[in-house]
Amino acid sequence: MAAFCKGRSRFKRVLLQQTFIRNLTGTFDYDVAVIGGGSGGLACSKEAAQFGKKVVVLDYVEPSPKGTKWGLGGTCVNVGCIPKKLMHQSALLGTAVKDAGKYGWNIPTPVSHDWHTMAEAVQNHVRSLNWGHRVQLQDKKVKYLNLKGSLLDEHTIRGVNKAGKETVLTAKNIVIATGMRPKLPADVPGAEEHGISSDDLFWLKESPGKTLVVGASYVALECAGFLTGIGLDTSVMVRSIALRGFDQQMAGLVTDHMESYGTRFSWQCVPRRVEKLASGALQVTWEDSGSRTEHSDTFDTVLWAVGRAAETRKLNLEKVGVVLEKESGNIIVADNEASSVPNIYAIGDIGEGRPELTPVAIKAGKLLARRLAGASTELMNYDKIPTTVFTPLEYGCVGLSEEEAERRYGKDGIEVYHAFYKPLEFTVAERDASQCYIKAVCLRDGDQPILGLHFTGPNAGEVTQGFALGLQCGATYRHLLDTVGIHPTCAEEVVKLNITKRSGLDATVTGC
Repeated sequence: MAAFCKGRSRFKRVLLQQTFIRNLTGTFDYDVAVIGGGSGGLACSKEAAQFGKKVVVLDYVEPSPKGTKWGLGGTCVNVGCIPKKLMHQSALLGTAVKDAGKYGWNIPTPVSHDWHTMAEAVQNHVRSLNWGHRVQLQDKKVKYLNLKGSLLDEHTIRGVNKAGKETVLTAKNIVIATGMRPKLPADVPGAEEHGISSDDLFWLKESPGKTLVVGASYVALECAGFLTGIGLDTSVMVRSIALRGFDQQMAGLVTDHMESYGTRFSWQCVPRRVEKLASGALQVTWEDSGSRTEHSDTFDTVLWAVGRAAETRKLNLEKVGVVLEKESGNIIVADNEASSVPNIYAIGDIGEGRPELTPVAIKAGKLLARRLAGASTELMNYDKIPTTVFTPLEYGCVGLSEEEAERRYGKDGIEVYHAFYKPLEFTVAERDASQCYIKAVCLRDGDQPILGLHFTGPNAGEVTQGFALGLQCGATYRHLLDTVGIHPTCAEEVVKLNITKRSGLDATVTGC
């Protein structure tokens, strides 16, 4: 106890000395300090260093409740976009193997999937990215500290390492880029004790086996999709609707395809408890909200995907004057990413109202760094940001959903051009294409500016990325008609759209 008090006293002396020196000289240890080593934080730090700023990044990964931890790079690299897309690819290859026989390939059956082989390969790639990020920081002359950072005042950061040793540093500007972590329901007995989240799934050494995914966010559906695709018995429990915030017609097509693909859905159901049986299996009891009846089943794994929480609560932000949104804990930011404290900024998922997307955090971080360096005044444009949900049938979109466009402009103020199409690759393989669909949501007047574009089908991300550029440049329906398609592709069906929903005509594409 005496040693602890002595350490605290020494820490306070160091803090007072640094504060005195800073106030006296107006100098800081760093020009920019970034708390959080995810995609946004790393992009911001490297960009600032490019402009000659002295930069430090503090990053520390708190293990998940199951003890899973990882290296530098944040959610996207370690437990998000990268491992998710690779496991999605594994599932797509399984489907391709099934198609191959129709294309003349003689493949011995049965074909089986080995989780350990896939997981080890994915994890090794992720570790190579962790190392690559550290090398990049070193090359850019960005100081990297594996410390858990929190604020002591608007210019002073306290860092603590895993052994509890404290470091104090000062910075002229501080950027918070700590991202979000999965939430586990506190009101469901056994949820945390027996369940896992996406923070754990990609680092499992053994197959999760029969899996229940609770939630219907894009994370939930993507995980359920690739688990089904590699041959695992997978169910999804949905409290209300799927893909909240996305176009709901498209969400319905995604889940319809998943059901035909083999994923089971329990709609309007709420989990009540999770119990571990003597056999090691997990018994989940849930209530059907419609019938008010209870049901139960056993699973090997329960994956919670019921939302994410901002990593802001332990940063001491409110004590230094940073205003948080009370319910979410997100930092309230201005157009220039500044918080209520002028020299403290927030980028990425933790900014209130900001899209929770890696490329958004990266671009916002780079633009902020340029402004802090005095090299630019450009602000991040959060309008018409494209994204893709990597479910078995991928869904890409950019701009407004049909519901949002109708809310803003009225039903008579918009025109929706749409088509059901069949990818050429599906024909010989005799695959069902009933959920392959495109719609362009346009203003009804004039040249009909495109408000939103939605696409379900193969390689949806690649298709949507290209058209997103057009929407940023003010694309209209007239521009679509003036564009020559590339044949035979799925993307050409976008520029061939000619049937409106209003007409009531059959929107199924015929011919090649």
